[in-house]
Amino acid sequence: MKASAKVQVAMSNSAKKLILASTSVYRRELLERLRIPFAVISPKVDETPLPGESTVDLALRLAKAKATAVAKDHPEAWVIGSDQVADLCGAAIGKPGNFERAMAQLQLMRGATVTFQTALCLMRGDAETTVNVPTQVTFRKLSDDVLEAYLHAEEPYDCAGSAKSEGLGISLLESIQSDDPTALIGLPLIALSGLLRDAGFVIPAKK
Repeated sequence: MKASAKVQVAMSNSAKKLILASTSVYRRELLERLRIPFAVISPKVDETPLPGESTVDLALRLAKAKATAVAKDHPEAWVIGSDQVADLCGAAIGKPGNFERAMAQLQLMRGATVTFQTALCLMRGDAETTVNVPTQVTFRKLSDDVLEAYLHAEEPYDCAGSAKSEGLGISLLESIQSDDPTALIGLPLIALSGLLRDAGFVIPAKK
């Protein structure tokens, strides 16, 4: 892991180029909260886990790989890469994709605690900082009827863990423990704000 050097004198945000390397609408909406101009470019990254790779290592590797895929063509830009892996007893839980797999996930996680590993990478040229922000989520013991009603109501089939904590999915949860509440949605803004300030971005920007 290579940390980017702090910039002592902050430049205007418009004088620097920021790119979010992601296809996620959730990460784009989260980054918009910081009110910094940015572009979005889809990274082409194979997200297949490596043999024996832990969920933490997988999230960190993919966050860096996404940033690298975009940064190589935009060496002058600061590039944000992020990835999230849901971990139940050491096993990765991916995006369900459909009702049947989502139902199976929720049944498996019923009454259990799942750790969502959300990795973040900020890169420019050969300078990069990569961190991981874990979030522990305990699911309530709910009946199949309740789980089925939730899935039909919100259809969270593009979310690892099959529940949107920022929406109706919060009703399925017993507790959330994290140092960064936006990490669970997909982009840890507390950690990112610190990295961007170290890179010279002004947050909040002066009008």
